[in-house]
Amino acid sequence: MKVKTILVSQPEPKIENSPYFDLQEKQRVKIDFRPFIHVEGVSAKEIRHQKIDLNNYTAIILTSRNAVDHFFRIAEEMRFKVPDSMKYFCQSEAVAYYLQKYVVYRKRKIYVGKRTFAELSPLIKKYKDEKFLLPNTDKVKSAVPNTLNALGVDWKQATFYKTVVSDLSDLANVYYDVLVFFSPSGIESLFKNFPDFKQNETRIAVFGNTTIKAVEEKGLRVDIAAPTPETPSMTMALQKYIEKANKGK
Repeated sequence: MKVKTILVSQPEPKIENSPYFDLQEKQRVKIDFRPFIHVEGVSAKEIRHQKIDLNNYTAIILTSRNAVDHFFRIAEEMRFKVPDSMKYFCQSEAVAYYLQKYVVYRKRKIYVGKRTFAELSPLIKKYKDEKFLLPNTDKVKSAVPNTLNALGVDWKQATFYKTVVSDLSDLANVYYDVLVFFSPSGIESLFKNFPDFKQNETRIAVFGNTTIKAVEEKGLRVDIAAPTPETPSMTMALQKYIEKANKGK
């Protein structure tokens, strides 16, 4: 079965040189983008229900750009003036760079990890006398709270935003040769929108072991998987599969 159409369950890339656009051009396939899930912020009232008083914290742990946006949104809604003395612990350089949207970088105490939360933890441990707030989503990987508990620091987690299933009803009668998923939440969204979904000839591409598990638990077939040593990115995995499928091998 040749591949002519692909649906990627994420927003369309904003950069012009995205490998998806190269793939589309080189392989002459049509690639559409549609987020199967999206983020919605919780209200200041809900934050208060979680017994969170922003005055009680001296450091903020930021694991994503969503965490940055929603922390400052809530601070504004609560009319909380974030003090200049506030410390920011950012999981990656990308998160720290994004923080500049809200604070003057050179005037703030910002500590940056390399990429993973585990790599940020030694910095947090150095400042164990701080009172840490972790503004997060409702779907938190256990590694984060487990790491903070192991460090023995004074910290509290709060749900500042939620992952919500997107409405995909307009796709009910639209068929793609390949569906691309990056998280178990995407699979959850597929079945919430289409409870009677049958895979048939549709190929499913997945990124990451947890997503593979979610697909298989639904009785679906994984046709394309990344990352692998040979294909570390999703676009590389798609390209390899398409080259083979479209040559009829």
